[in-house]
Amino acid sequence: MSDYMFNLESHLTAEQNAALAAVQSAAAEANLSLYLTGGALRDMLGGFPIRDLDFSVEGAALKLARDVAKKTNAELVSVDELRKSAELKFESGVVCEISMARLEKYPKPGAKPQVTPATIHEDLRRRDFTVNAIALSLNRASRGLMIDPTNGVSDLEHKEIRAITNYTLYDDPVRLLRLIRYRARLQFTVNERTWQQFLNAREAGVTESIQPRSLFGELKQIATENDPFEVLKALDEEKLLTLFCNGLTGAKLNAAAFQKVAKLKTMIPFGSEVPTDWYALNLWCLTQPLSSKEKAALLEQTGMTKEEAEPWQKLEARSKKFEGVLKEPKLNRASVIWHTVKAAPGEEVFLLSLKSAEKLVQERLKNYFGKYLVIVGEITDAEVTDSTGVAPGTPEYAAARETYTVARLDGRIKKPIPPEPEPEPVIQPRGPFARSAKPKQV
Repeated sequence: MSDYMFNLESHLTAEQNAALAAVQSAAAEANLSLYLTGGALRDMLGGFPIRDLDFSVEGAALKLARDVAKKTNAELVSVDELRKSAELKFESGVVCEISMARLEKYPKPGAKPQVTPATIHEDLRRRDFTVNAIALSLNRASRGLMIDPTNGVSDLEHKEIRAITNYTLYDDPVRLLRLIRYRARLQFTVNERTWQQFLNAREAGVTESIQPRSLFGELKQIATENDPFEVLKALDEEKLLTLFCNGLTGAKLNAAAFQKVAKLKTMIPFGSEVPTDWYALNLWCLTQPLSSKEKAALLEQTGMTKEEAEPWQKLEARSKKFEGVLKEPKLNRASVIWHTVKAAPGEEVFLLSLKSAEKLVQERLKNYFGKYLVIVGEITDAEVTDSTGVAPGTPEYAAARETYTVARLDGRIKKPIPPEPEPEPVIQPRGPFARSAKPKQV
């Protein structure tokens, strides 16, 4: 296995590795050439967490996507028949995209491209920025081979964003917004020639050619960023945010809500998880200060469907219902509160932390983030085995760990105190120049 494969598998979570294996297996069975491309390679080589998996296939990508969905019970979230690409969501929550390696020819800025099948090298050369034009072969004969025709690895090392062609920002003008999003997220500089292309494209008015669905796709990406407010602020500074909605600017960016969510995220201990629909939560934060008229304009200008709007439109009502559960007197033990909050969707938990006026609810959520998650995160397999006698990997272990966790949360078992290390023995020096250990007599 190449160093790149080892590096990749080290960066992926167990769930992402499982998804990667499932797609590889299906592609090998169908005798298709498969490559990991785009964001996953950029993030791996740049030292960032890998968010999504993007696969490119030389051949029938949509058939492969449907085969993977059928074999793994993954949800086929969306299908783009023009570009022959599909987005899948696995039961573990991992999201991936499977696309046909292709060429795209744009008759005019923002128009639907003419799409034709291509090799992986041709596919990489038609992309937007060099840092997104890197591929890793997942085929048996060349597994782990890096393909980098535009020298994107060098740009990653220099922390620079560079457009691949002189027409990158003209062909698909939504890339203007994407450029600012990458600059804000990655904290990279923009290549001088690329920035001049950005200014020229703005002056030429190509933003008027951005299609509503392209705007929605970019809005969805912003909403799932680790720090969406930094991206929104950067877009506002470049006078691009009003493309989504004229009222979306300045004080209406709702900085306080985004900053409070960011603070809550920092309270989650390393290794702990609070599964959250960030799209729903961040879109709620984004739209909360907007008037009804402005929200309607946002829906129209992005072509957002009813199904796409429901997660953030109905979030407040769902969290209000959960607030009633959190006020119940029966939640009188730490373990019960922990189970109740853990079972709730993360977006409802975060929203209640943002806006609930109930003192009891706020206290219980504060304990969940500040105490219970910490306690549960500190529990080791060795502790569980020492207390219960059940070893990891056995059928009884999950139940034993659960029992031990409840006891720890409720204070029936205290945190084990590690034994003090034995003092290191004092080694007396030897030899003709060694000093005597005994004090001299005066």
